[in-house]
Formats: sequence, structure tokens, C-alpha cells
Amino acid sequence: MKALSFLAAAAATLWLGASAPALAEPAYPAKPVTIVAAFPPGGTADLLSRVLAVKLGEAWKQTVVVENRAGASGIIGSQYVARQPADGYTLMVVPITHVTNSSLFAKVPFDPIEDFTPISMLASSPLMIVSSNSFPAKNISELVALAKARPGSLNCGSAGSGTSQHLACELFKSTARVDIKHVPYKGNAMAMTDVMGGQIELLFDQMATAVPHVKAGRVRALAVTSAKRSPAMPDVPTVSESGLPGFETNAWFGIVGPRDMPKDVVDSINASLRKVLARPEVKKQLGDQGLELTPSSPEEFRSTLKSEMTKWASVIKEAGVKLE
Repeated sequence: MKALSFLAAAAATLWLGASAPALAEPAYPAKPVTIVAAFPPGGTADLLSRVLAVKLGEAWKQTVVVENRAGASGIIGSQYVARQPADGYTLMVVPITHVTNSSLFAKVPFDPIEDFTPISMLASSPLMIVSSNSFPAKNISELVALAKARPGSLNCGSAGSGTSQHLACELFKSTARVDIKHVPYKGNAMAMTDVMGGQIELLFDQMATAVPHVKAGRVRALAVTSAKRSPAMPDVPTVSESGLPGFETNAWFGIVGPRDMPKDVVDSINASLRKVLARPEVKKQLGDQGLELTPSSPEEFRSTLKSEMTKWASVIKEAGVKLE
């Protein structure tokens, strides 16, 4: 009898010991979370990352930090995230370059879809074409006329080769049939500084970073690239209504993690993001920067990544853009 009692007690102890880790497993997030911005401070990906870090940190009652790992049109940051543990503690805000780099570069050290876990779309925004205040063209019609009269003499800056700004410029050149030189910078802030100083004439900039400079009178807004005018700058016309009917392109941003993240963690982050992006102060803060908040399911975001990858591969091929 004593032997049987001893065996029963031992079995119970083993069962409790085996189940204890599962019962004690802490809810996500149980430690600080890092959001990687694959571009320098000052751009929209960095802005979104920092807003999310603050608001998610408040919601989770956990530290959320932003880490800038810039370089190679986002490839350096993306490669870093792809190699991190798939536990939800390293995330990344991605722009269009996440799916265009594979068409722009001969070799990219990861698959933009298969090597990452899509979590949610975050926001989209038209681009704004801005010029230096000394630039003689005051609108798109005058810009096209000047570019045709002086082929190859005008410069269009961007936050880097392959970025949404660069591709928008290429699409504009193709649509308007003009020759404008693309000048890539290592980040948005440096490109904007040179537009303000008159070193380059044009910049297809994201609304979030262009609007403050336009409102302050440091640069001139020529047009926005969306199909409709932006509520953030309703007095600025669209490219389409300014002489290039049908022209439209928008920047977008989403959030991903390393591949094979657990579904419950992905769903938890997605739910938190929806709540954060629905908050009135977040809508106003980002809406004032020209961003339309567009949270989605992980499945919807994966579909968007695939369709955008196909769309821009065609544009890149037609423009003959290749990067080293």
C-alpha cells in the first residue's frame, strides 16, 4: 500500500513538473520589444515606428524601443530582422522598398515575403512633389514644359534608390515623357535640405515629412500623387488634374516580423495595433501628416505584399532601373 502511495505521489509530482512551464508561460510581451526602422531618422518609416513604440508601450505596459538600421534601401535592416528569433520581440515597419528591392538589385539576401511574417498594413499616403522656392515652374504643366525644354538638366531627389520617392519620379518621367535626373540620398532629411537650399530642384516626398516644410514656407508644393486631393493639404492639386490624367501612386507602410512567428503572437500584435491606430489622438497626429491609417489582417497584408511586388516589378522593368 505504501509503495502504491509513493508511486502515485511521484507520478503527481512529475505531472505537475511537466505542466508547470506551460502554466507559468508569461503573456506576450514579457520583455522589451524592438521596432526596427530600416531608414534614417526623419522619414515616415521612422515616424511611424516611434509613434507605435510610444502607444504600444503604453498599451502593453512594456518598453518598446526603435532601432534605426539604415542602408542599402532598407536591405540592411531587413536582413537583420530576418535573422532574429521569431518570438515577436523584433518587428519592423516596412515601406514599398520591402517588395521592390528584389526587382532593383541583382541579389537580395532574403525573400521579402517568405522570410517574414506579415502582421498588418499600417498606413498609406500620397507623395507630394515639392520644389525649391526659387524654381521657376509653379505647377505640373510648367514643370513638364520646362523639363522638355531642358532635357536632363533638372534633378529629382529621393530618400534613396528604389524608394517610393524614386519610383514615383520614374513613373512621372515615363508618363510625362520627360528626362529628369534622379539623385539618391541616404535618407529623406538630406534630400529635403538640398531642395530647400536649391541644390536640387525637385523631390517626390512623403506627405508626413513634406507637409511641415510646405506649411513653414521652406519649399513649394506643386502637386500630390493620389487620385484625390489630400485632406492634409486640400489646396494642393493632384498630378492627374494638373495635366497628367490618370497618374496615381501612393506610398504605404506595414509591419512584419521574422518568418514563422507563432499565430497567437501575431494575432495579439495585430489586435493591439488596431486599437492603437483607432485612437483619436493617433488618427489626428498621423492624419495631419497626410497618412491614412489602414490596418489589415495578416492575410490581407500578405496579399498586398504579393500584388505590390508584381506591380512594381513591371514598372521597374519598363523604366530600366537597376541598382548595384
